[in-house]
Amino acid sequence: MKYHGIRGLLGAAAVATALVTAPPALADYPVQTVRLITHSSPGGGMDVFLRKIGQHLGPIMGVNFVVESVTGSGGAAAMAAVVNGPKDGSVFYGSTPTHIITSLLSNPSVTYEEMAPVVNLFNDPQTVYVLADSPYQTLGDIVADAQENPSSVVVSVSTPGSLDRQVMEEFQALTETSMIVLTHDGGGDAILSVLNGTAQVGVSEIAELRGQMEAGKVRIIATYTDERVPGIGDVPTAREQGYDLVVSKFRGIAGAKDLPPDVIAAWEEGVATLMKDPEFRDWYEAEGLQNAYQTQAEALAARDEFVVSLQAFFDEFGIN
Repeated sequence: MKYHGIRGLLGAAAVATALVTAPPALADYPVQTVRLITHSSPGGGMDVFLRKIGQHLGPIMGVNFVVESVTGSGGAAAMAAVVNGPKDGSVFYGSTPTHIITSLLSNPSVTYEEMAPVVNLFNDPQTVYVLADSPYQTLGDIVADAQENPSSVVVSVSTPGSLDRQVMEEFQALTETSMIVLTHDGGGDAILSVLNGTAQVGVSEIAELRGQMEAGKVRIIATYTDERVPGIGDVPTAREQGYDLVVSKFRGIAGAKDLPPDVIAAWEEGVATLMKDPEFRDWYEAEGLQNAYQTQAEALAARDEFVVSLQAFFDEFGIN
């Protein structure tokens, strides 16, 4: 996976749900049940992502996967649950840029530096969406309204430390506009704010929007990608609409630092096999996800590069 800085990369109740009843754990994996923790609220993009992983990866690794939603503090509560948990391969974190952003912009009890990537799987395109009957047809319509009526346009994003919130900071600077950015505990909650009319615009991933798109409730008007994304209609990119902003959100699995090497090796082998599974591939391609599998060593190097780019972005826009 290639990173291009922030422009190119671009929640504490727990809800646990068993994903599949897999065969007994294989002899080379130390535990039978693995918890996958997310900062996203149920129905959010990472919640959907982890459930699908558990469904397909469980039989491959011989493990029962359980998803837990630990919301609050921009991902800090979920990070603490992972780092303070057992170091035996039984608890992991669904990672996105959020936990890095939260670490850099606040003072959480646990930061990304006490964690380590295990594997990365995808780049997840960011999209801009509105209600199906919204008068906004293009990004230009939103910009024009925001320029004519400053602070009148409300944009719904997920957590305060999410990449979609950072995308909005950059978009406002790029367009010299002032909008209200409404944050939530996760992507599922953010979509509700658009559906109930609290916000006129939302920024999200395709997986979070798929159900509402198919129900005819929302439509995507732009993607922050280099090229148009198949499977969502003929939606022009932000660049095609005159706004030079390309963002892709990495999705992967992270854990506490210094997990046993055999645990890391089992994940690397299991996920490498998963990415070749035809049914799983059909799912992620339909969701607009881009295969960006990385081993731990590769993901660690990419993370460190991202941190440098992210800090430069914060400095450029005076975000602290």
